[in-house]
Order: sequence, then structure tokens, then C-alpha cells
Amino acid sequence: MPSYTVTIATGSQWFAGTDDYIYITLVGSEGCSERTLLDKPLYNDFERGAVDSYDITVAENLGDIELVTVEKKKYWMNDDWYCKHITVKTPIGDYIEFPCFRWVVDDKEVVLRDGRARLPQNDKTRVAKQHRRKELEIRQKTYRWKEWHPGFPMSIDAKTHKELPRDIQFDSEKSVDFTLNYSKAIENLCVNQFMHMFQSSWGDFADFEQIFVRIKNTISEYVMQHWKEDFMFGYQLLNGCNPVMIRKCTKIPDKFPVTHKMVADCLERDLTLEQELEAGNLFIADYEVMEDISPNATDPCTQQYLAAPICLMYKNSQKKVLPIAIQLSQTPGEDSPIFVPSDSEYDWMLAKIWVNSSDFHVHQTVTHLLKTHLITEVFGIAMFRQLSAVHPAYKLLLPHVRFTIAINTKAREELICESGLFDKANGTGGGGHVELVQKAMKTFTYKSLCLPDSIKERGMDSQEELPYYFYRDDGLRVWDIIKSFLADVVNIYYDSDKTVQGDEEIQAFIKDVCSFGMQDFDYCEFPKSVQTREELVEYLTVIIFTASAQHAAVNFGQYDWCSWIPNAPPTMRKPIPTKKGEVDIKFIVESLPDRGRSCWHLGAVWALSQFQDNELFLGMYPEEHFIEKPVKNALETFRNKLAELSKIIKNRNEGKKLPYYYLSPDRIPNSVAV
Repeated sequence: MPSYTVTIATGSQWFAGTDDYIYITLVGSEGCSERTLLDKPLYNDFERGAVDSYDITVAENLGDIELVTVEKKKYWMNDDWYCKHITVKTPIGDYIEFPCFRWVVDDKEVVLRDGRARLPQNDKTRVAKQHRRKELEIRQKTYRWKEWHPGFPMSIDAKTHKELPRDIQFDSEKSVDFTLNYSKAIENLCVNQFMHMFQSSWGDFADFEQIFVRIKNTISEYVMQHWKEDFMFGYQLLNGCNPVMIRKCTKIPDKFPVTHKMVADCLERDLTLEQELEAGNLFIADYEVMEDISPNATDPCTQQYLAAPICLMYKNSQKKVLPIAIQLSQTPGEDSPIFVPSDSEYDWMLAKIWVNSSDFHVHQTVTHLLKTHLITEVFGIAMFRQLSAVHPAYKLLLPHVRFTIAINTKAREELICESGLFDKANGTGGGGHVELVQKAMKTFTYKSLCLPDSIKERGMDSQEELPYYFYRDDGLRVWDIIKSFLADVVNIYYDSDKTVQGDEEIQAFIKDVCSFGMQDFDYCEFPKSVQTREELVEYLTVIIFTASAQHAAVNFGQYDWCSWIPNAPPTMRKPIPTKKGEVDIKFIVESLPDRGRSCWHLGAVWALSQFQDNELFLGMYPEEHFIEKPVKNALETFRNKLAELSKIIKNRNEGKKLPYYYLSPDRIPNSVAV
């Protein structure tokens, strides 16, 4: 009688093993095996990290094995089980791989197909088509859209992390408990001794060094030493946490009436301001999105303030970018002076502090939350709803949405919710952050996620003109490597543009993102379909780059650039100055966050800058969803290119006091998970 050998690998993460009963059924083109209990007497099956093999004897050959059905039944109490993969050895000695990488929960069954990726139009048998249709029907009931706030991208329909489908929950919920992590951070950084003085001000800038006791970080210490310098201010607009605000100035806005006389002392080339503009030497950072955002009013004892500044930058003869004019509101006039470097030391210092504070808010809420976390969740939900597990795009994208829906759900549950941790330190807490996302959504477009387009649209694409824009240089290299890899894989499965057009799942996925995830907002300009292989490659590149490289660029530098409080104040306790010459050091220190908010802020940026335990970096795919050799070859080429870029970046950073490594592939996690 024919015999099949079934080998099952259990995951190695915490609680992956099970004591429940596991049954298996092999479904072939010529028949099915009996439902078989997998059990070895006197042996503890399905332990964490175990690989167990079983022989299944059948009356007749089953033909080509099309499906494997795995069922779990309660033994004593429901005991979730994580199945990595199943291998079936046929009577003629062939090995068929069935990737799973899923949790089997409750008294449920999981139906698996072999590891070959297939487009929907490739499925010809009734069994395959039915399985594919049923899989997506179940997923669409499980992964439902929900609007968290009007005007936001849609999110998952779950109020808490525990309500999420088991497959997208964190392995250990404690690892993403924001309250616990922030408290640990505050304790580890030795700043908890200041918490009891929550609303008291620091005495002077030197006092802020008291919460730097445990910092042994090259960049943060350099920032602390040089934050007052104009060079440092300009450098971080290019390579700090928020390197996306600066753009080439092609016309000085009417709302920002800077004159040559105001800034003549700053210009080095014997040119007028207008001539410098025409020569391409002026840049601008406009925080218009901050206008009319409500400041945090959750603490009745502490008034907090926000601003919407505009900053004019000048590229000097050394091609370094320096600030030369700052207006702290969007409306010019007597009560909104334009500050310049020739003003008093404290006037100019406070003007730059206000810009950095506004930059911090835009970074946290728009660049980071909206344009990496929330948009990646949209891609992830649509992927689960519209792409079957055998679709090549599903296999490509799954590692890059790992834990994203979970971290966002946790954030909505603890961090950015009403009375959440965000309110403790941030000037946009208490609802301002919601207004900021809603406002930013009105200018958020698909093309802004395409790095080459975004760089070009801001006029920042010339390396010769701006040789120190490492975010651009490294980012474009990573973009090209990802895009090249995806082009290789897309061309394996799509032999023509017509094949793309005929792929009903990929078209439904892209339409779901636009019509539901982005709520069909006309101004977002997200595509509703793709017509060519080139368009599909770009779309997949946007998703993977956003979830990996873009998030790494704007997340993991937070401790470096924001831990020195005066360089990135999370709130301001005095209004913007309306006159020049009235500011002293005491006024500035009293404008900055008090001791308690400084400690919460420091704990937050430390916690948010940490890699996850067992982090998976770009190109690391331990769960092998692809079994085809051409894809494995493309993956190897991808990894080699990433490794080469990591070496190039490492060599460039050698000996630098301000190394830029956020976009080194060996420091880019696959997904938004923190």
C-alpha cells in the first residue's frame, strides 16, 4: 500500500508548541487520505522548535498532492500552535513543500497549498480555484477596515491588540507595552529622580546634562556640544530625523518678506539675494501644516504653545546649508519679526529652537506616524484581504508588514489615544496630533512615497549641488536595489503587461488600498489599477521601501537627534516672541519643557529608537515562502547588493564625527514594528 511521509516543523518562538490533537488530510488529484491523528506513543509531539515525521498509509495512490489540511482539536484547553511548514514525501520519492508560517488556533483547520507561487489565472483545477476563493472570503471577514478618526487612512477593525487575528499579533505582548517600555527607559537612563519635580523648570542649559548621565552615544553627545551652531541646524534638516522638509527655494513666498538687506551679512558670493535665488543657493523649510493646530491643553497647570515657522536656508561656498532667516508664523507683520543671525544671540537661538520644535511635531506625526506606520498598515490590511497566500506579491510583501498592524493597534490603545502617553510630553497631545494628521492627509500623495519623485519634486536631486545629503544618496541606492530585486521577481511570474492586467488579485489589492484604505480621496492620487509590469514594480517598491528603509531613516535616529532636549523640544511653555531684543537665557529655559516632560520625552525617544529582539533586517527572510530556484537566485543577488552597500556606507562613515548610518541595509529592519 502506498505510504506518504509527512514532516512537520513547529516554530521556535515562545509558546509555539502545543499539546492539542493535530490531524492531517492529504488531498490529491486522484483522491484523499483519511483524516489522520498525528501522534507518537510515549513521545511529546509538536514541541517548540521540533521537527516531527509521520507515515501515512493509503489504499491507493492519491495522484498529485494539491492540498494539505491541518486540524487542531482541543486536548484539555485550547493551546495555539505555530506551524512553520510541512513536507510531504510521496511514494515515488518526490518531496513537496507546503509553507505555512501561521498560527493554528482554537478548533480550526488550515488548508495549505504547495510552495510554488501562482497568479490566479494560473489555477486551472476546480480544487485550486475553490481553495483560493474560500481563503480570500475568510480573510475578508477577518481583516476588516475601520475608520479610527475622520480623514485618517483606514485601520484594522480591532480596539485592542488581543482582538487582532493571532497571525498578526506580537509573539510577546510585553515587548510592545508602551507604558512598561517608557518606564523602563526612564529608569535605565537614570532620569526617574527628576519625575517628582514634574512641572518645575530647569535652571539653565547645563541642567539638561543631568538627564544625559547614561548617554554614551556619539551623535547625541555631538549634538549636545554643537546644537547652537548654524551648521548643526542645517545639517539635521538634511540628515536628521526629518530629512524631508527642506526643499530648493525657487521663489521667496509673499508671506515671508525676506529682503537682501536683512541677510546681506550671510551671503558670501557678492551676489544679491535674488541672484542667489536664481543661482539655486537658497532652500526653504515651511511648516505651514502646523498653522492653527491646537496645542496640548490636557494639563490645566501648564500652558503649551505651537508655531508654524518658515526658515530660509543658504548654501555657502563650502556647500553647507545654513539658516539665514526665520519667521515664526505664517503671517508677516510687526508682531511676526523675521529673525536673522545678526540679531542678538538669544533671539536667534530661540528662533532656531522654535523651528526644531515644530520640526519635531511634523516628524513625529506626519513623517513618521502617517507616512510610514499608518500607510504601511493600509498596505498590510489590503494585502491580507485581496492576495492569496500563493500569490507571489503576498509572499514578497508578508515579511514587510510583519507586526505593523500590531504596533499600530498598540499605539492606538496606549500611546496616541485620548489621555495616552503621547499627552504626557508632546505639545500636540490632547488632539493636536489628530488635527495634524487630518491636515497632512490633504497633501499626502502616492508620488510622495516614491523616493526619486519626492527628492526631485523638492529640487534636492543634484549631488553636485548638495554633496552632504546622505539621506538622499543612501536612500536612492536602497530604492534602486529593492526595485531591481522586485523587477527580477515580477518578470519571473509576469511574462507581459497583459498578464499584469489580467491578474484579478493584484488589481483588487491596489483598488482596495485606494478606494478603502485611503478612502478614495481624490487628492491622494493613489492608483486604482496597474497596467504594466513597470507600474507594478514601482508599486511594490513603494510598499517595501516605505515599510523598511523610509521607516528606518525617520525612526532610529530619534535618540541621536532628540535626546538633547533643547535641540528638539517636544513642547514649548512660552508663546513665540513678537519683538526682538526681549529674550534672555531665563526666558528660553522657561520656554523649554519642564523636568517631568523632559524625562518622558527622553524615555520615549530612547524606547522608539531600539531595535526589536531578534530583529530581521532587509534581505533576511528566514521564513522561506518561495521555493522556486529563480526567485532564490534573485534573493541572493538582492542580499549581495545590500551587503555591498553596507560596506560602502561603513567606509564612508569611518572617522566621521557625524556618521550617517540609518539607511545602511544592515540597520534597516524589514518592517515597521516599533
